[in-house]
Amino acid sequence: MFVRFTNIINSLQSLNKCYTNSEMVRKILRCLPKSWMPKVTAIEEAKDLNTLPLEELLGSLMTHEMTIKNHEDEEEQDKKKKKVIAFKSSTTDSSDEDSDDEMALIIRRFKKYLAKKKFG
Repeated sequence: MFVRFTNIINSLQSLNKCYTNSEMVRKILRCLPKSWMPKVTAIEEAKDLNTLPLEELLGSLMTHEMTIKNHEDEEEQDKKKKKVIAFKSSTTDSSDEDSDDEMALIIRRFKKYLAKKKFG
């Protein structure tokens, strides 16, 4: 946002339309979205907009943006941690199938053993 603002201001300066620092600060504060209104109000009340440098305003806004992003990331991580996965259970009796599989495995091994004895 600041890069676009600077480009516009520089273009206007080339057209002989110059803004004071306080006018630029006020324009930036006015263009911020409604979600930033508490921060805008805090800046307006805590600082003198006539003497506030544009760089200081930019630093304050960037700090606020990083704080918001960190809070969003923490909330996202909390949601991921709270996510619970449940599996469906089935109640089929597979003991017969297991014993058949075990018997087949034993028979195969016994056949291999006999084959080794026969050729060995």
